[in-house]
Amino acid sequence: MGETNDERFGHVDLALRVLDAHVAFTKDQLLQPAGFRELVVDEVDGLLAEAQELTLAEAVTRDQIKDVAHKYAVQIPVEGAIPELVGEIAARLYNHRAQDEIPVGDVVDNRRFDELVSAVADMEVAHRLVRLVLNSPVTVDACVEAVQRAVVTAVDEGRHADGGGLAQSLRGALARLAEPALPAIENGVGRLTRTGARFVLRGNRNDADDVLLDAARETWRKHTGDAVGSFRDLVSANDVEDAVVLTFEFWRTFRDTDYFHALLDEGIDHVFDKYGDTPLAELLAELGIGREDMIEEALRFGPSVLGTLDERGYLDTVVRRRLAPFYASDAFRAAVADTR
Repeated sequence: MGETNDERFGHVDLALRVLDAHVAFTKDQLLQPAGFRELVVDEVDGLLAEAQELTLAEAVTRDQIKDVAHKYAVQIPVEGAIPELVGEIAARLYNHRAQDEIPVGDVVDNRRFDELVSAVADMEVAHRLVRLVLNSPVTVDACVEAVQRAVVTAVDEGRHADGGGLAQSLRGALARLAEPALPAIENGVGRLTRTGARFVLRGNRNDADDVLLDAARETWRKHTGDAVGSFRDLVSANDVEDAVVLTFEFWRTFRDTDYFHALLDEGIDHVFDKYGDTPLAELLAELGIGREDMIEEALRFGPSVLGTLDERGYLDTVVRRRLAPFYASDAFRAAVADTR
């Protein structure tokens, strides 16, 4: 037998009154400091208790994480607001007054810098790089080219020397005499320089690390009193802008390569191989996220956000939108049918 009109209207009236009470209770729970704190603590504790029983592999699959990673690292366009925002932030940091007010030594002191460069110098990769540079034929070729250009420049400047005097006249005459023999001179200089460069590089191979380390320390000490912004003498605002553009251009093409895709997938596979059977609560702890951190952040942002939503009338609308469908449903009418 179906509902009578009185029963139907009675259910509607009850649903509206209970809905209003439920909305008021939920808002009070969210807006009152003590009530909100209790809610946050209960929810965090409940979440962590359940997370202690649920492993990473049970919660999500590695394919799901790979899909998300590829979406945000590969598929999302790197145009529009993101490069513009990064460029604007870089320019703002470049011109920040802290660059002119804070000396280099306050950022990294001498002791810490010595420890850092010593650690880098002791790394095997640093030794290998130095040996690679010193043993490379390219390094020798660079030395030869530099000396040859210096010789050519000297001859050219002598040939076009300005001014009078005996010394200038002799210099110009010698340069003009040397000009026909310039190719032979270049070849001779090249052979001598190549031999000398190889000798010098071989002789300094064992001391190169110490030389570079001492040079780095000396350069640092000379500039510890300078403002951090002294780097602007070397790097201009346009350089920063160009670096941002080049970085995004590189990233746009690099992220589409099979190489990057393979590394991205391998990284995710390693996370699942290592933590797949780890409970989520332990994984959060491994990442440095604890119970107190979660409660602290919820209490930091929750009250202000919820207060603003309530002031503008949004909170009542949001809560009511979530609860109203149940009170208008057959499930609610069936639940209260036996109580009348």
